[in-house]
Amino acid sequence: MLSIDSLIKQTRTYRRFDESVAIDRLQIVRWLGIVRQTPSARNAQPLKYIIITDTELCHEITAKQHWASMLPEWDGPSVGERPRAYLLQILDTDIAPAARFDEGIQLQALGLLATEAGYGTCIFGGHGKAEFSRRLGLPTHLSINAIIAIGKPREEVVLEEARNPEDVRYWRDKEGRHHVPKRPLSELIIEPNKPSIF
Repeated sequence: MLSIDSLIKQTRTYRRFDESVAIDRLQIVRWLGIVRQTPSARNAQPLKYIIITDTELCHEITAKQHWASMLPEWDGPSVGERPRAYLLQILDTDIAPAARFDEGIQLQALGLLATEAGYGTCIFGGHGKAEFSRRLGLPTHLSINAIIAIGKPREEVVLEEARNPEDVRYWRDKEGRHHVPKRPLSELIIEPNKPSIF
């Protein structure tokens, strides 16, 4: 079993998947059964999910997303590298007008669960949300908040210290490894001036 720090480091954004490896819908249901137990602002729990495993609909969603803004020459995963499932994270505005904290907590929990099971995710703000809402017949109080691709990762993601704190753009090397520079810890922790008591 992975330690929590190893699990967090391995929970990356994956953009290429092994399309030959299916994911069981019941596996996703099990993850959501755990995700629903995460903290929720005011315990309102306004987030819901639609599980999509239909191959053609998955391909349509894949084609509509913007996969890597920092790799403009790359059009997204090719045949054989597309995700096998998607989750649509839905906000029920009859319950709450927003889910600012809940959405991130649940998306990270989902990523951790997927990683632990040998899968990976990619989270999108969601291009084509209005079109998919119409197609799925969603009532106006159910709004697509995020689109999550799920599949068996087919790429290596390398975490590294940012050489230049101003440049944290991810990139790919000649072997196709995806490099993700992270700002140093010294930039993360702020030490403000201690105010005088008098």
